[in-house]
Amino acid sequence: MRLKRKKITVVGAGFVGATAAHWAAAKELGDVCLIDIIEGMPQGKALDLMQASPVEGFDAQIVGTNDYKDTADSDVVIITAGLPRKPGMSRDDLLFKNTDIVKTVTENIAKHSPNAYLIIVSNPLDAMVYVAHKVSGFPTHRVMGMAGVLDAARFRAFIAMELNVSVEDVTAFVLGGHGDTMVPLPRYSTVAGIPLPDLLPPERIQALVERTRNGGAEIVNLLKTGSAFFAPSASAVSMAESILKDKKRIMPCAAYCDKEYGVGGYFVGVPVKLGAGGVEQVIEITLLPEEKAAFQKSVDAVKSLVQKIQL
Repeated sequence: MRLKRKKITVVGAGFVGATAAHWAAAKELGDVCLIDIIEGMPQGKALDLMQASPVEGFDAQIVGTNDYKDTADSDVVIITAGLPRKPGMSRDDLLFKNTDIVKTVTENIAKHSPNAYLIIVSNPLDAMVYVAHKVSGFPTHRVMGMAGVLDAARFRAFIAMELNVSVEDVTAFVLGGHGDTMVPLPRYSTVAGIPLPDLLPPERIQALVERTRNGGAEIVNLLKTGSAFFAPSASAVSMAESILKDKKRIMPCAAYCDKEYGVGGYFVGVPVKLGAGGVEQVIEITLLPEEKAAFQKSVDAVKSLVQKIQL
């Protein structure tokens, strides 16, 4: 039996998708297929990235396509397709338009890669993971959303900037939905093992929490004509890496919870163990009453979105 490289497909060759392809190739996670509906764009970006490989020294076959047949037998599929947020637009405004896009994408992916793991990046995130799960028919451990890794990364970056320390020594914890209902947990956030409340006064922590909560909107407002792409794509690829290398990292992801946290059958942001089996475990932590209330508010927001979706 000939061993072959893993295959990562990235759906959507915009800023997030193309940058995800870049991270995946540079990390040598496997061969990369970049697909988009716009003719020439994924082909051009894939060729450009392939030509960077001799300079950066990574070996991967990188192809761009408009045909889902080329995505066949992917191990991991990162779905970034969808309309981006514009200034003043909430993630929820995107609900109906992106539901149609993610539905079509998922149908095609499930047809050609029935054993793939799906990592959803499209917004509104928690609702789009639900769409991908329902449309694909895949088991819940193979469908997840990238939200918490990005939110935690933003929180970690702001903590490191505030304290003027290495980002490597900062861990941060967030729960709940992606967006305004995100629940950061400062008491579970540390710098070299030291709890954040021991290092910063409550008002500074609260300011960092608010900046994290509005992290995406802050970038949208600065860019004027787009949204974040470096950190979101890096976050999605870190999840793919944990699956492909069976790293079993503990990462906050939008994962299916039924009895866990009393959610009752929705995809919400919780800490999970990510390995070769996909979402191998949802890790339950004890929440304080105010944290539980904030998490429940987040879950309720996800439920209200999902109930509007017609599939």
